Amino acid sequence: MNIEQYRDFCLAKKGVTESFPFDKDTLVFKVAGKMFALTSLKDWEEGIQFINLKCDPEYAIELRATYDSIDPGYHMSKKHWNSVRIHKGELPLQLVSQLIDDSYSLVVKSLTKKQREALFL
Repeated sequence: MNIEQYRDFCLAKKGVTESFPFDKDTLVFKVAGKMFALTSLKDWEEGIQFINLKCDPEYAIELRATYDSIDPGYHMSKKHWNSVRIHKGELPLQLVSQLIDDSYSLVVKSLTKKQREALFL
């Protein structure tokens, strides 16, 4: 997955916006104003492709134990976020896509009923 594929995949989801709320480097994807994925563009340019994704805490532990390319979220809550390093080539594209989907779904599930209904109208 390259940066454009990652961006397109995230933006294809309902209600997703992209922004740079922290600095000119950190690309953040949000749904209903809540983050579900972020990455450093500078790191991608330097060949270090990793994304921070929200994750169920128990599943996060399982993923970290299974894959060397998944660590606790860099500069994020270590309980709820994982850093997924794509550049090592260990992770299949299907898994990376599923982890992005899971992150998006976790955020959507945390929205109020009214917010979810507005999102999927």
